[in-house]
Amino acid sequence: MKIRVIAVGKLKEKYLKEGIAEYSKRLQGYCDFELIEVADERIPHRPTLAEEALIKAKEGRRILDHVKERDYMILLDVSSKQMDSLHFAMELENIMLSGYSTIDFVIGGSLGHGDEIQERANMKLSFSKMTMPHQLFRLLLVEQIYRACKINNNETYHK
Repeated sequence: MKIRVIAVGKLKEKYLKEGIAEYSKRLQGYCDFELIEVADERIPHRPTLAEEALIKAKEGRRILDHVKERDYMILLDVSSKQMDSLHFAMELENIMLSGYSTIDFVIGGSLGHGDEIQERANMKLSFSKMTMPHQLFRLLLVEQIYRACKINNNETYHK
């Protein structure tokens, strides 16, 4: 099983890089894990709706360059459904049992996701209605993926 996080923008903070590196290392016992960063677009001061749509489309195209047709794509989107850690673990297990060999978690840029990405998503997921820094969210996502692996293997950690 391969799990990838595809995110817009570069991770800058050292403490976040270290946290993600730690969970990435832990995940190697459960799956082939990879973090892919795609370039973000410069956002002009007070962009028009047309400029925002163009930015989201360009970032979306960069993301889709990494998503294969047979990948299961989970779009992280604040306005989508939420679930607890146990349900999240069950969802991942069901996806794996459905014959998908790669799960792609997609984190968009600060303007969100364009139409093409929205249409490609197999599932949309929200961790919270609260606004979070995208870089910090990467760490939270990787930790939850690790937690799901532990749960699905009946191992302690998740309580």
